[in-house]
Amino acid sequence: MNWVNRMPHVRTSGFRSARWLRRGQGLTAKSNRQQQYFSQLVRDDRPFRMAVLGSGPAGFYSVYKVMQGIDNAVVDMYEQLPVPFGLVRYGVAPDHPEVKNCQDKFTEVASSPNFNFIGNVRIGQDVMLDDLTQHYDAILFAYGASKDRKLGIAGEDTLHGIYAARDFVGWYNGLPEFSHLDPRLDDSDTAVIIGQGNVALDVARTLLKGVDALRHTDISEQALASLSKSRIKRVHVVGRRGPMQFACTIKEVRELLNLPSIAFEAIDRDLLPPDLSSLPRTAKRLTKLLLEGSSTPVPEARKSWSFDFLLSPLRFIPGHDTRSAQLNAVSFSKMEFADPADRFNPAAKVQKVSEERPQLIQTSLAFRSIGYQSEPLPGMSELGIAFDEHRGIITNDGHGRLVPRAREANHADTIPGMYCVGWVKRGPTGVIANTMEDSFATAAAIVADWNNKATFLGGGDGWQSIQGGVTGRGMRTVSWDDWLKIDVAEKKRGNTLGKEREKFTSKRDMLRILD
Repeated sequence: MNWVNRMPHVRTSGFRSARWLRRGQGLTAKSNRQQQYFSQLVRDDRPFRMAVLGSGPAGFYSVYKVMQGIDNAVVDMYEQLPVPFGLVRYGVAPDHPEVKNCQDKFTEVASSPNFNFIGNVRIGQDVMLDDLTQHYDAILFAYGASKDRKLGIAGEDTLHGIYAARDFVGWYNGLPEFSHLDPRLDDSDTAVIIGQGNVALDVARTLLKGVDALRHTDISEQALASLSKSRIKRVHVVGRRGPMQFACTIKEVRELLNLPSIAFEAIDRDLLPPDLSSLPRTAKRLTKLLLEGSSTPVPEARKSWSFDFLLSPLRFIPGHDTRSAQLNAVSFSKMEFADPADRFNPAAKVQKVSEERPQLIQTSLAFRSIGYQSEPLPGMSELGIAFDEHRGIITNDGHGRLVPRAREANHADTIPGMYCVGWVKRGPTGVIANTMEDSFATAAAIVADWNNKATFLGGGDGWQSIQGGVTGRGMRTVSWDDWLKIDVAEKKRGNTLGKEREKFTSKRDMLRILD
């Protein structure tokens, strides 16, 4: 059925017209103007318009399904950088080019005449959230996680030589925000990575892998130069619990174990089940890998690495020269399983070992890799959008529909026309395949709400109505055609270096291509 023939109604089981506005929830300060957003009684002959905030996998996969499910849907995708693809471009390891193949699908989506990319625009600064609500039927928050979780221990913010894994990954992937990071890889022969997830293993592999194996990837030339001077010979990948509880995937572990001339320090056999036959398939495969270890014996290896289990970071210790504020060691509390009989349970809990001296690992280079975290956008609170600071997500109903900040029994279940997807919806977990599934679920909710004639925002002409105010302030926005020019220039730069592309590591250089 064509959307022109659909007559909407206000869904009584969800948002009861604009009642919560009148009761002081969220948008009362501008109630006369804002009530019209949620009292759309007629959908004229204009298309469904959606603003997507963020251009990573979550945003693109959602757009793909929404445009499939709603006839003539028009999508404006806003991105703070001049270039698209988010985590695929700046978070995927350079030696995993196959993971970036999803960009082909995203480019196909962007080729639609109903799709608009609006790069180099910061939501909450260049364009206000409140302005978006006046010109779209729906807003999809898909902006991911912009910061890393901290350990909260002494020395973390005061000593040199401590880096967030997120920053390090962004640096070697050419993210402009971290182009000046300059990690001192030549100051120590030992690196400590706190955390045992996939990002931690990406960092470990990058430190251990020879630069010749990375030279033809899209890793930045700046990172290659630093890695070529690296003195790192030993990498500790440290976790609070045991091998049956850590969160990395088989693929990541196998890649590390298969690195040529790199040795893996054997795991304490008592931490692994004596009988593997009863383990679930994935746990069994992972345990077998850990038992087999690497093919290179430690005495013959040029570098080595280990999983260090049952250690909880206590503090970062400076060197004797207090004037330099340089990291000299990491102190760890020893942990034990609360119930020793439970040590092979994936959900096993641990506790500190009483009256044990802390364990020290000498190093001047450490990375924290205990997860990413989303932050609220400016203007969310004024729109009544609830953000869970502890979990780092926008409060939602599990299907991506936003829940108001002070939901009560007689108030709305969800906020009309507002949705979230990806890490800002469920937290920073899973791989791109999980993000795709999550995106399809949120897109299904958007399509179902539209087809079921639920209440949305007031609609409008989207970017066409906003563009004049942005460009009038001297802002240089980037279209999809502009991005394609940047793309060509990066590939040309890469070709001269014998690699697929050499990314621009500053916004200024990206925009200069368009002049």
